[in-house]
Amino acid sequence: MALAGTLERGLAVLRAVSAAPERPVRATDLTRVTGLARSTVDRVVATLAHLGHLRVEGREVRLAPPLMALGEAYLACDGLAGLLGPRADRLARELDESVSLAVLDGDGLRLVGRFTRRRTMSIAFRAGELLPADRCAAGLALLDPAAPWAEDDQLLEPGLVAVAMPVRDATGRAVCALSVASHTSRHTVAGLRDHALPYLREAVAEMEAALAAPVPPPAPPAATDTSRAAKEEMGAEYLQSLARGLAVLVALGSARGGLTLSAAARATGLPRVTVRRALLGLTRLGYAAQEDARFVLLPRVLELGYAHLSARTLEEIIRPHLLDLVARVRESASVAMLSGDEVVYVARVPVMSIMSVDITVGTRFPAYATSMGRVLLADLPDDRLPAIAPRPLTSRTVTSPGELTAALRQVRTDGYALVDQELEDGVRSIAVPLHDRDGRVVAAMNVATHVSRATATDLLRDVLPTLRETAARITTDLTHVRRDLLHP
Repeated sequence: MALAGTLERGLAVLRAVSAAPERPVRATDLTRVTGLARSTVDRVVATLAHLGHLRVEGREVRLAPPLMALGEAYLACDGLAGLLGPRADRLARELDESVSLAVLDGDGLRLVGRFTRRRTMSIAFRAGELLPADRCAAGLALLDPAAPWAEDDQLLEPGLVAVAMPVRDATGRAVCALSVASHTSRHTVAGLRDHALPYLREAVAEMEAALAAPVPPPAPPAATDTSRAAKEEMGAEYLQSLARGLAVLVALGSARGGLTLSAAARATGLPRVTVRRALLGLTRLGYAAQEDARFVLLPRVLELGYAHLSARTLEEIIRPHLLDLVARVRESASVAMLSGDEVVYVARVPVMSIMSVDITVGTRFPAYATSMGRVLLADLPDDRLPAIAPRPLTSRTVTSPGELTAALRQVRTDGYALVDQELEDGVRSIAVPLHDRDGRVVAAMNVATHVSRATATDLLRDVLPTLRETAARITTDLTHVRRDLLHP
């Protein structure tokens, strides 16, 4: 298969899986929808699974969070969400209404940033979602950018009203729209217009000033081609040309405003001829365009599962990994985050047994007496630790501040925490950290058991390696998670 042909087939499979993200699909479904041979679909799925973009569970194929790297590449290449997002978020707080940034995508409107306000009647637009441009305020603002603003009085959905303004770059071209949306229970469209327009004008003026400021694109670092090793490992099942084509797509997001052919070759470590064929394929498929000497990504990239994946909750992201961990170690597993001096459970998969620990999502425990809490406390600055006042929960609970500090130092050294019956008699657990894209510890994951089922040595020998493997996979997924999920 030629590179462009292989890339086209791979993107066709990704579109097919993305078209019905709420339910898993099978290879037979993909064969029928794409018209590709079953052998081709199998090789495409195997390659995309190896890259982490898809997850294969038995016969079912699902989208995986690392696929968001493609959408993130477009957002970085376009630069609008990163540059204008903080001001849009401030506008949402000023108005106490939902705000979005959107661009035209063919005949539709693609959301590239959403900044919502939490309330019972919420507006659930998702970044990456495609809306009819002629039925929403943002689309109307871009279809007629000469108009000072546009309104949507329940055109898109009953009860939904919105006001939007175009945002222009230094050349005067409308590059996106900034919109404010509300519900008729709060505003009429005229009331929303009167309430929001002064704030909208101020925000748009600041955004246009930001767009006018010169920002020299950074030179992307040189890279090496990693597809060769995967090809050697997987053999004929691995479509090296598909992996290289997607690497070129992601590389275009390494600098705002895209890359030249030469820069894309340096950023991927691929030969110029290979990169050129990939760029031509992406351009022909509508995922990229050439602007002068540079190639830039287009909003259509966001159709590749971004809206669905970006809307997943933390528990939805973590739970499949916990299910796999529990199946392997046959003990209950949980993930928790730090809230003050307590841990709060955000995901849990128990084992079904007569004697089990009764914990649900939302349960809180003192951090100092739990393995997950120890992992999270160990990442805090030392000056935070004296404020913790441990009290005895069992006869084994560490209550001396000096002993607790020493235990936390040991956790930092070991990279795990093992707590033996300090929270409750009979409960023994071991935990490891989970990191965000910046390497910070944002959560912890543990396996808990009754002392009659596993000794401390058993946990270290039989559970810790699997626990660490699972943590590495979750951490990979968390690099593509919205920051507000990890840092509420």
